[in-house]
Amino acid sequence: MAKMIIMVLDDVDKLQDVMAAWQAAGAAGITILESSGAGRLSQMGARDDLPLFPGLHSLLWRQEIQHRTLFTVVDDDVDIEALFDATEAIVGSLTDPYTGIIMALPVIAVRGGGKPANGAPENG
Repeated sequence: MAKMIIMVLDDVDKLQDVMAAWQAAGAAGITILESSGAGRLSQMGARDDLPLFPGLHSLLWRQEIQHRTLFTVVDDDVDIEALFDATEAIVGSLTDPYTGIIMALPVIAVRGGGKPANGAPENG
C-alpha cells in the first residue's frame, strides 16, 4: 500500500538536504508548507491589538515562521525506514528537541500528482 510521508522540519536550513534525501529514496514529488507549532505561538507573548478572530498571519506578524512541513506519497517499493534514517542523518535524532517529527501513513486512494501510487486504486 502507498504511504504518505509527513515531516515537520524545525531547521529550515536543512530543507534542501532533506528534500534531496527523500528524492534519492524514491519520493517523486514533495510539497512544502510554512508552519508553526502552537508552542511557538505561546512563546511570542500576549498581544492586545489582535482582532476578535485573528488569522495566522496576524498572530505571526513579527516573527518569521521557522518550520516547514513536507509531505509526499510514495509507492510500496520505497523503504520507509531507510528514508527516515536518511532524514535523521541530516537533521539529527528526531528524539532530540527542536529537530522535528516524521510519520508515514497508509494511503487508501490517490488521484493526481502524476501517476497513481502502486497499491492505491486510481479512484477514491
